[in-house]
Amino acid sequence: MTDVFPGGLLPEGLTPGVLVLVLVAALAAGWVDAVVGGGGLLQLPALLLVPGMSPVQALATNKLASIAGTTTSAVTYYRRVHPDLRTALPMAGVALACSFAGASVAAALPASVFKPVIVVALVAIAVFTVLRPSLGEVTALRHSGRRHHGVAAATGAGIGFYDGVLGPGTGSFLVFAMVSLLGYDFLNASAKAKIVNVATNLGALLFFVPYGAVFWGLGLLLGVANTCGAYLGARTATARGSRFIRVVFLLVVTALIGRLGWDVWTENLRPLLE
Repeated sequence: MTDVFPGGLLPEGLTPGVLVLVLVAALAAGWVDAVVGGGGLLQLPALLLVPGMSPVQALATNKLASIAGTTTSAVTYYRRVHPDLRTALPMAGVALACSFAGASVAAALPASVFKPVIVVALVAIAVFTVLRPSLGEVTALRHSGRRHHGVAAATGAGIGFYDGVLGPGTGSFLVFAMVSLLGYDFLNASAKAKIVNVATNLGALLFFVPYGAVFWGLGLLLGVANTCGAYLGARTATARGSRFIRVVFLLVVTALIGRLGWDVWTENLRPLLE
């Protein structure tokens, strides 16, 4: 990305009706993101409906709104669950750096390059979770010591890079990785995922802000709505526990498969058949 984007406070084509739509989407996205991740499924497509907003500007403004929500849910989880930071913080540091790297190539690589791989990964995640009903009910760590932190760092690097490039489903990928690869229950996985997700949003913003890609007024308005949803979602998740989070996780992953699967059909497959 070499050009400076004409960001500012609000996009010129933003109407009151579209603003209400994106605010409602941000509120719902904050709730979903706090419970299990995947709020970008709602918030990012809504931003792309704003007339005159480019995909990179939508991605950058989405990160500003999302960091407000993920920070709120991370603090709420920490107060109510008290997750071990010895895994979450180093993982977040690696994820931040890799998210910055991913954002640096976001404008150069079309999303259609990644979407088929992401859909396959999401289908595998959904099938694996359904076939393992006891997955994520209790914490039973798969590794210990350096191996545990090594797997966590590698996970943070890969998912952080993905969040910088594209984003939707990042929280869900983080939760699943912490449950399946590291052995946390869904509640503790969600708590740690929020801390890492704050870092991935910050890493992308550190790249996007100097290029003027953020609409600050719109992003801050969405951030308020996202924060309200995140606070409610985190309280709901901590009150209802791992089984509730597992159900919401499967619903969000299914929705992600449908949304991104449609994109794969329209962008990759249908043109081949015409």
